[in-house]
Amino acid sequence: MAPSVPRTRAATALRMKLIALDNQGRTIRRLRAQLATERRGLATMKKELEDTQVALEVSHKVIAGLTEIGLSMSKKIEKMKVQKQLAKANHVECHQKFQARIHEAEDSMQAQHLIIEALVDEKDSLLQTIQGLQEANNAPAPFDGDWEEEPEEEPEEEEIEDIPLGEGEIDDE
Repeated sequence: MAPSVPRTRAATALRMKLIALDNQGRTIRRLRAQLATERRGLATMKKELEDTQVALEVSHKVIAGLTEIGLSMSKKIEKMKVQKQLAKANHVECHQKFQARIHEAEDSMQAQHLIIEALVDEKDSLLQTIQGLQEANNAPAPFDGDWEEEPEEEPEEEEIEDIPLGEGEIDDE
């Protein structure tokens, strides 16, 4: 029995080594599968990272564009405010000038009215003086209030020809 014991031990040792090799092979295959899975995950993450970087760059460009638009609009708004203030100042100035012209016209009209009243008073005074002189000289009064007015000539109206009914109608036939 002695010679078979070493063989059995050797065979057992060999089987144990084969089992260990099989286990190591399975472990290697499992680790390779995990490595492949991890590599695919890393590739996916790398692609997602690149996509995120591209999206981030686009976002930065959009933000820069919007900021530029916002600044441009702010400048335009400021210009419009200045224009509005200038327009308001011009409106106030024009309004003041217009009011001044109105007051000048009113003052002128009042002055003309006073002049007209003075002229009417002077005319009445002159008429009384003339009448007084005429009465003193026993002369007839030239202004007795009977004025002869010339009749106004009325312009001749053009006669319009009467178009008899039925003439000039459109015939549908």
